[in-house]
Amino acid sequence: MPALLLATSVPSLDWPEVLGRLALAAVLGAVLGLERELREREAGLRTHLLVSVGSALFTIVSAYGFREFAVAGTSVDPTRIAAQIVTGIGFLGAGAIIRQGLAIRGLTTAATLWVVAAIGLASGAGYYSAAVITTGVALAALWPLRALAYRVVNRFRDATGLLLVQLPAGQSPAAVIDTIESEARIETIEIRQEGDRRTLELALELSRPEQTTELVTKLADVEHVVEVRWDD
Repeated sequence: MPALLLATSVPSLDWPEVLGRLALAAVLGAVLGLERELREREAGLRTHLLVSVGSALFTIVSAYGFREFAVAGTSVDPTRIAAQIVTGIGFLGAGAIIRQGLAIRGLTTAATLWVVAAIGLASGAGYYSAAVITTGVALAALWPLRALAYRVVNRFRDATGLLLVQLPAGQSPAAVIDTIESEARIETIEIRQEGDRRTLELALELSRPEQTTELVTKLADVEHVVEVRWDD
């Protein structure tokens, strides 16, 4: 009996099945990538498609690509290569995160790349239902859920912004400040003299976004106020 025997129990995959799994991974990755592309994010359609297809191929190769090396009495771990996808995608996701001053952009795109890698892995493993369902959930989170969350959060979040009020030169700002303090909390205030105008620049915090319209209307009726402008 030869020392090495090919294990007949090792599964194989025909090329039509390979094509189908890779095609599904490409379509589902492209769907999520298109949403990111339409929002002009750092990683778009091509990036998401390639991540999904690459993850699917890694999974297929890990599970079926080394069956010739299986020998009698030994076991082949089909998850060894595929497991590294979870770690490797973190480096790509980190590249999508950008810091601009105090703001951080790209976190959602990085998370989408992570999900796309999971979708590709599921497609490559033949778990089609999980891949399709996850794509639908991800799309719901990126589109309708985003709009719903924005409306709900804005209803309870304090409104902050910059209020600009212009008065004639030499005019006291006391009446303007009294009106503002009855409606909002003043965080900072700056007064500038510009020609024949005195400009008040105030950073405000209001308890409700709707208060901005009410405050601007009240200030417009204050005596000697020339101009009022609210900037979010």
